[in-house]
Amino acid sequence: MIVHRARQCTSRLAPSLRKHVLRPQCRLSSSSAPPAAVYASPSHSALAGITAQLDQIAPRIDIRPEQIEVLEEPKEFYETLKGLIRSARKRIFLSTLYIGKTEHELLSTIHEALAREAELKVSILTDALRGTREDPQPSCASLLADLITAFPDRVEVRMYHTPNLTGLRKGLVPKRINEGWGLQHIKLYGIDDQIILSGANLSSDYFSNRQDRYHVFSSERVTDYFHRIHHAVCSISFLLDASPASQSSHTLTWPHSNPAPSPLLNPRRYIEAATTLLLPICSPSDSSSQSAPSSTTIKEADKSETTTTLYPLLSHPPTINTELPALRALLSPPSSNRLTSYTFTAGYFNPHPLVKRTLLDLSSPSWSVPGTVLTASPHANGFYNSAGVSGLLPAAYSHLSLRFLQAARRARANIALREWKKGVVGEEGGWTYHAKGVWAYFRLAPPPSQPSPQASSPEKQGTEEAAATLIGSSNYTTRSYNLDLEVGALVVTNDKTLMGKWRREEENLKEWTQSVGEGDLETKERKADWKVRGAMLIVKLLGGSL
Repeated sequence: MIVHRARQCTSRLAPSLRKHVLRPQCRLSSSSAPPAAVYASPSHSALAGITAQLDQIAPRIDIRPEQIEVLEEPKEFYETLKGLIRSARKRIFLSTLYIGKTEHELLSTIHEALAREAELKVSILTDALRGTREDPQPSCASLLADLITAFPDRVEVRMYHTPNLTGLRKGLVPKRINEGWGLQHIKLYGIDDQIILSGANLSSDYFSNRQDRYHVFSSERVTDYFHRIHHAVCSISFLLDASPASQSSHTLTWPHSNPAPSPLLNPRRYIEAATTLLLPICSPSDSSSQSAPSSTTIKEADKSETTTTLYPLLSHPPTINTELPALRALLSPPSSNRLTSYTFTAGYFNPHPLVKRTLLDLSSPSWSVPGTVLTASPHANGFYNSAGVSGLLPAAYSHLSLRFLQAARRARANIALREWKKGVVGEEGGWTYHAKGVWAYFRLAPPPSQPSPQASSPEKQGTEEAAATLIGSSNYTTRSYNLDLEVGALVVTNDKTLMGKWRREEENLKEWTQSVGEGDLETKERKADWKVRGAMLIVKLLGGSL
C-alpha cells in the first residue's frame, strides 16, 4: 500500500496532453464522435438536476433498473462468476489485479467452457508486477500459461506494466514492494452481454472471507463499453506467451502491433500514446458531435422517462481522471435537489485530499448533510499481524482515521466513523474488509413546469426520491489517482426497487460495524507509536503515500 508519486513522466508530457492531467472533464474535439451506444436520456428526466454536472464529465448509458443485480457475499460472487462462465457463448474478458496461483477450479471452469463452445474467445488482463511476483515458482502467469497452451488461438493474456518503474529503479526495488509504483487495478468480469463490476480480485479469499461489493449488469451496451476499455488497456500491455523451454514456462513480449512503445523503454511516449488511445473512450457524451442513436435506442427511450443512468469512470494517471470530478460533482449537488445522507466506504481509509475536503464540507454546518464512513477494523485489515513493515499498516490506518475525526470535529462536520469487523484475521471465522464505494440519497425538486404544493410538507421533505452509488476498483486515495489504473461506474436512479437493493447492500455491511470515536483511537492499544509515525514520515519524505 506504499506508493511513489509519478511526477517525472507528467512534466515531460507533450503540451497537447499535459493539459488533461486531472482535469475535471475529458472532452473530445467536435470531429470525434463518441460511441453510438452511449447516448443522452430525455432532457425532461426528473434526474436531470443530479445528472447535469455528470453529463459534462463522463459518458452516460441509460439502462433499465431491472438490469442491475446486487450481490452480497464473496461466495455468491464466485458462484455467479462461474455460472456466467459456464453459459458463455462468444466472449469472456476478465480484468483483474491478479488471479490466485492456486485457482485451478476457476481455470478449469474456463477450460470447460472453451472446450464446449468452439467460437468462444477469452481475454484476460492482469498486472505484470503482481502477476509474476512469484516467478519462477508457481504464479498467476504460470497458471494462465497452461490455459494458453491448451487453447493458443482462443486465449490471450495481457499484463500491464506501469511506466513509473523502469531502469535502475526497477532493478533495485524488491519484488515484494515494487507494486508501490503503480498497478493495473481494474476489476471487470465480462461474459457475453453481462458484466460484474467489483473491487474484488480473483483468488480464494475474495471468494470466501474477504468482503467486497459486486454489481451484475445484464446489458449489452454496458458490457460493450467496458469491453472497449479492457481491449484498449490490453493493447498497451505485454503479451504472455507460453514457453515450455523457459525456466518459468512463460515469457512476456511486447507485440509490434501495440499502438505504444514499451513502457520500460520509453515511458514518456508510452503515456502519450496511452492517453491518445483512452481519452476518446472516457469522453462525455456531446449532442453536438454524437452519432444519431440507433432505432433500438429510440424505442427504449420512448417507452418511459429514464429512471436509471450509468456513468463509466476511468483513472489513467497522470493524464486522465473522470472518477474524482464525478465523485465531487455527486456530493456537491444543485441546491434544488437536497442530498439527504451519504455513506462512504474504503477498506483502506486514506482518502485523497480533495475527497476528504468534499466529505468534510458536505457535512459541515453550511450543508449539514449527515455522513457515515465505513472502514476496516485493524482486525479486518489484510495486513493484521503481518511480518515486517507491512505489519505496521493497520495501526497507520487507525492513525489516519483519528486524523480524519479530528478534522471533522474542527469543521463541526456531522460524520460518523464505523469500523467493520467479522472475527479476527488469521483466526478461524475471521474475515477481511475490502469494500469501497459511495451511496448517496436525494430528495428531488419538482420540474419547473410541475410545481408541487406538497413539497414543503415534513413527510415529503423526508422522502428519499433518488439515489446514486459509486462502485469499482478505486480506494479513492492519492495512490488510486496518482499511480493505478482504475475503472468504476456511478449509477443514478429514482427507481424504488433498485434503491431498495442499494439500501440493503449498505445495511448488510453496516451490520458488522460499530461506531468509533477519537477516544477509542487514542487508547494505548490503538494509538500509533513512534515506529508507525516514523514509518509514515519516511514514506512522506520519499514522496509516497499509503
